[in-house]
Amino acid sequence: MKENQTNSSALLIIDMQKGSFTPATPRYDTKGVVKRINQLAAGFREYGNPVIYIQHNGSKQNCFVPGTEEWEILDDLNIAESDLVVYKTANDTFYESDLEEKLKELNVSELVITGCATDFCVESTIQSALIKDFNITVVKDAHTTADRPHLSAEKVIEHYNWVWSDLIPTKGRVEVVATAEILFNT
Repeated sequence: MKENQTNSSALLIIDMQKGSFTPATPRYDTKGVVKRINQLAAGFREYGNPVIYIQHNGSKQNCFVPGTEEWEILDDLNIAESDLVVYKTANDTFYESDLEEKLKELNVSELVITGCATDFCVESTIQSALIKDFNITVVKDAHTTADRPHLSAEKVIEHYNWVWSDLIPTKGRVEVVATAEILFNT
C-alpha cells in the first residue's frame, strides 16, 4: 500500500453482507477473512487511502434489500466514518454504479481487492477493473466464497488466485499477494 499520493490505492471490500454469511450459506474462513480485511482497512486509513465498502442491492431479485438485515455489512467489520460505501446491482461492482466516478475523484489508480464471493462478484469486479486500466492487487487470503457443486470453497479460491496471478493486464498490472505482504510493505 502506498501513502496517499497523486496515484493512490483504494481498498475495495466487496459484498461482506450478513445475507451471504448465514448457517445456510457458510463461507470459507470467514473469521480469518474478516480479521485480515480489518487489518488492511486500518492500514489504509492510517496512510490516508480510501476504504470502500461495496454493498449489493438485490431489490430486483427480492434479496439484499436496503434496510434489511441481510443487506447490512457484517458486524465484525470495523467501519469508520471516513469509509465510503458504493451500492451495486450486479456482480460487477462497476456496472451501473458510481464506483468509477468516485475513484476518479479520489485520483485512485490501484485497487486492492477483498470480499465475497470469489467466483462471482470479486471475479467480475477484477475483470472490469482490468479493462478500465487500474493496477490491481488481489489479496489472496482476504476473499471468500462457499462450496460449489463440483469444488470446495478452498479449491475455488485457490483456482481463482492462480487465474488472477496469470492475467495479462491491459496497461496496469495484476498482483496476487497475501495480507501479510501488504502490511509488511507499509
